[in-house]
Amino acid sequence: MISAVEERLARHGHTVPTAPEALGSYVPALRFGNLVVTSGQLPMVGKELMFKGKVGKELHEEDAFHAARLCALNALSQIKSCVVNLDQVTRIVRVEGFVQSAEGFTRQPQVINGASDLLVQAFGDAGRHTRIAVGVSELPMNAAVELAIWAEVAD
Repeated sequence: MISAVEERLARHGHTVPTAPEALGSYVPALRFGNLVVTSGQLPMVGKELMFKGKVGKELHEEDAFHAARLCALNALSQIKSCVVNLDQVTRIVRVEGFVQSAEGFTRQPQVINGASDLLVQAFGDAGRHTRIAVGVSELPMNAAVELAIWAEVAD
């Protein structure tokens, strides 16, 4: 049965994918108490990295916005793997966003809005969260964006 969260996302043209496998020696998501924390999620579709390169050089800001949105969908899939139904999410607590940035690119917050906007579409006011949006010189696999989410969940 599809959750109300996934129905809201579908109305905006988004689908929560199957949770991607870990690319290293770590756990993709971990539940402890009423929190689920994801490891960094890349803009993957299946096993393919969709957005590569430095934002402001090889990629435009709009591409990175879409990459952040895809990272958020992958993070939601990881959260879903811990709780079964995304309707159990009571609050998105924190988003940690990393943007592989060209020298001089300073619009990381606008890039990570791709994820933040999607989370508000999915969860309404419960999707509003604390956040960091930082520029970094390199990311795994030359990904444009990496994102982690902290979510509060009900039993």
